[in-house]
Order: sequence, then C-alpha cells, then structure tokens
Amino acid sequence: MAIKDSFIAELKHESGLTQKILERLPFEKKDWKPHEKSMTVGRLATHIAEIPHWVLSINRIDDFDFMKDFIFNPYTASSSEELLEIFRKNLQQALAELEGMTDEDYKKTWTVRRGEMVMYNLPKKVAIRTWVLSHLIHHRGQLSVYLRLLNVPIPGMYGPSADER
Repeated sequence: MAIKDSFIAELKHESGLTQKILERLPFEKKDWKPHEKSMTVGRLATHIAEIPHWVLSINRIDDFDFMKDFIFNPYTASSSEELLEIFRKNLQQALAELEGMTDEDYKKTWTVRRGEMVMYNLPKKVAIRTWVLSHLIHHRGQLSVYLRLLNVPIPGMYGPSADER
C-alpha cells in the first residue's frame, strides 16, 4: 500500500467527523469565546475548516518560512454555509494533493522556520500527521468544549456522545 492511501483514508474519516461538529456551530453566537485569550467560536471553527490546506504547503514548500510564506489574516466565516464550503474546498484540495504525492515525496524533509530560527525539520509524512491530522483533531476537541459551554449538543466522534445516548 502506498503511503498516500492511508493518509487519504484517514483524512476522509476524520473530515467526516469534523463536518459533523462544524455543522453544529450556532452562528448567532460566533463572537462568543470562553476566555479573553481564546479565539471566538466562529474563528476557531473557521480555523478548523482551513487546516486541510496545510497539506499543500507541506508538499509544495520544502523550506517553509513563516516570515515570507505565511500571511496571517484571521478570517471568520459569516455563515454555516460559508464555513462548510471553506472546509469542503480545503479538503478537496488536500485530498487531490495527497493523491498526487509519491512515497518519495512523503519521505522528504519539511523545514519550518521563522526567518533564521529553524523550528522543525520533519519528514513530510510526519508533518502531515501533526500539522494536518493531529492539528485538526486537537482544535475539533477544543470546539467540542466551546459547544458544550454554549449548551449545544455534541455529536459523537469515536462513539456516541453524552448527548446521543
């Protein structure tokens, strides 16, 4: 089995779970946040929808420099429809990118830096696992806590939630 096959299957699986929780976001409360240092629930959900796009950066930029390759422009979707469209678009681009990668591409090193300071040197297969999959799951967990605090029923992820029993 090619390396890409397991990443594609895992991203599809996790994205199905992610879509379930993104669909629950109450947009009338998109500016709510649990703490002054936290993102708003709308920004967090939009960030989650953007995460699959990292596959393209990992594959296409071997030496990624936050000082030149990344423009931080925090955006918040204005509706559930827009949020889900952002997610679907980034997911489809990520899946196409993964499909086009060879086993050799996954073995290449991805360097992440901030100017001269090197933050990481990772094989691209590890970068995809951490910067895309683990990152997605991490923030999805945060979003489930936000939704719980907003009294929104939480969908089950790896089994039923307390709201689905």
